[in-house]
Amino acid sequence: MKPWIMFTKHLQGWDVGQIITGLKQGGVQGADLCVRPGYPVTPANARRELPAVARRFTDEGLCIPLVTTPADFVRADLPDAEPLFAACAEAGVGLVKLGYWHMEADGYWPTLDRCRRQLEGFSRLAEQTGVKAIVHNHSGASMGLNSAAMMHLVSGSDPRHIGVFADVGHLSIVGEPYPMAFSMVKDYLAAVALKDLVRRRAPDGSWAIDVWPMGMGFGDFPLALRVLKQLDFAGPLSFHCEYASMPHESLIHQLAIDTRFIAEILAGLA
Repeated sequence: MKPWIMFTKHLQGWDVGQIITGLKQGGVQGADLCVRPGYPVTPANARRELPAVARRFTDEGLCIPLVTTPADFVRADLPDAEPLFAACAEAGVGLVKLGYWHMEADGYWPTLDRCRRQLEGFSRLAEQTGVKAIVHNHSGASMGLNSAAMMHLVSGSDPRHIGVFADVGHLSIVGEPYPMAFSMVKDYLAAVALKDLVRRRAPDGSWAIDVWPMGMGFGDFPLALRVLKQLDFAGPLSFHCEYASMPHESLIHQLAIDTRFIAEILAGLA
């Protein structure tokens, strides 16, 4: 299950050199590169910057198999969509994580119909460029909150062009058993996100979701990894490291702890 990559969302403020150094210290082989405003590569500058950043990664023995776009990157006719996919093709980035759809006022099924039409646009971009568009399962009001909902989105799409980014943490929050969840999406499974979550009551009575170090939350990582191994999932594995309260240096230390945690589990499955 390689490469292991880190989602760079919470390294905002670091330049490319600092990110490269941090990834090496954390024990991963590359980046799930956050391509959003405020980061070294953005959707607007990706056509120019992403290939250059990818070359720097390659020179350092690292890779960028996946980029993550803004949460509202959900239409293939956005001005930056085609240039971003072209930049990924030039840079050797094989996967683009799309944004999130949410149910609109007219209800689930009409919303789903619109989402599927928008995915068709991304499928055409993927076919033109050889870069797969992937959808991340996210608990809450996301149209792809679990594998069952995700299959409503992607079923019938060409798995060469549209894929699923399964998230161990969010699957634990929605309560979808890992063997069932991964079996449902196995033909579309393109990447897996690793993080540990806890759902709790906030002081105002609402529900809140916290990110905890791996092994301390609701996630059953030995089971998830065993199922992925049985399915011959090859990777990439993206360490999400969404420890927003940590300074960047501490976050890299926690990444190193998380990678050792996963390595020990995989060694036990060998």
